[in-house]
Amino acid sequence: MDTFSFAGKKALVRVDFNVPLNDAFQITDDTRIRAALPTIKKILSDGGAVILMSHLGRPKNGPENKFSLKHLVNHISNSLSVPVSFSENCVGEEAVSATSNLKMGEVLLLENLRFHSEESAGDENFAKQLSELGDVYVNDAFGTAHRAHASTTVVAKFFPEDKMFGYLLAKEIESVDKVMTTAEKPVTAVMGGAKVSSKISIISNLLDSVDHIIIGGGMSYTFAKALGGSVGNSLVENDYLETAKNILEEAKSKGVKIHLPIDTVAGDAFDNNANKQTCDTKSIPDGWLGLDIGPKAEEEYRAVIQSSKTVLWNGPMGVFEMESFQNGTKSVALSIAEATKNGTFSLIGGGDSVAAINKFNLADQVSYVSTGGGALLEYMEGKVLPGIQAIRG
Repeated sequence: MDTFSFAGKKALVRVDFNVPLNDAFQITDDTRIRAALPTIKKILSDGGAVILMSHLGRPKNGPENKFSLKHLVNHISNSLSVPVSFSENCVGEEAVSATSNLKMGEVLLLENLRFHSEESAGDENFAKQLSELGDVYVNDAFGTAHRAHASTTVVAKFFPEDKMFGYLLAKEIESVDKVMTTAEKPVTAVMGGAKVSSKISIISNLLDSVDHIIIGGGMSYTFAKALGGSVGNSLVENDYLETAKNILEEAKSKGVKIHLPIDTVAGDAFDNNANKQTCDTKSIPDGWLGLDIGPKAEEEYRAVIQSSKTVLWNGPMGVFEMESFQNGTKSVALSIAEATKNGTFSLIGGGDSVAAINKFNLADQVSYVSTGGGALLEYMEGKVLPGIQAIRG
């Protein structure tokens, strides 16, 4: 991006504007739009024109008003302080006409790519039609980099020379690589969320690059039960008890310390107004279920985070959406913010962690908040992401 001159060129930019809308079609969180602004502004300031393409939601049967990108036009225009025009199709006569009339310094938004089933199918002819709209291809959509879709992967082959990452995607890759390969030690991964099954391959891959793994959330009870604990009615994946034991053994053999919560805040129902008690994680009474880490675990986790030079956080420590069970997640968020202030590099990734860091208004107090949920997780598992491969390849 930095060394390329966009002067006189129409840049076809794949952005991830899959933003949440309310019933009045107003954007309730514009993080993804704001994240793409530097790339768009660089192209415009060089003297180029911008053609934006994105998906929104998961339309099943062609065009649907609630998934139309026209609802985003005014917001993007206000964010850029540049008028944004709109094409009611992303391919075909309408798109060709709109892009050929586009002047340098102007911005055009194409209609939702997923109104065409060929987008998700990675159809080559559809990708070719998209490619004919611009002179240069920029992929700035990390959130969809793990999908081999027409606009994220296939289209790149029609720009053998003129293809590149946008600033956002480049920063995402750099931040994850910093944690996975060149991190300053000690490195700590804070892993939360409900299930061990969804995090196994990430934890296994992390064992080669981290010093500590902090476990929280529902998956900690599978570990507790695997170690012979009684976990009451807590969420447990019985099929993964052996896997949990194997992870602990593998970590030990690689010198990685896994921290499981010493204590738990349990409720007698999955409810914000449930009765609460704090107990040993391995001795949760029958009829009670673990819904958050306890104060001793908070203390221990805080100490580990404070002594780390690099921290990756993926997944909450409890049911943070309920006020009664948000303390553990909030404590981890505050500890990471405090460590960052003291020079630690912190990467927050995965939908729930991002939601938590935003809920506690700490997003500007950590080093980097990833915009890609599934893409980030697959990248951390060590998978090759097709959208990244298409540019590098």
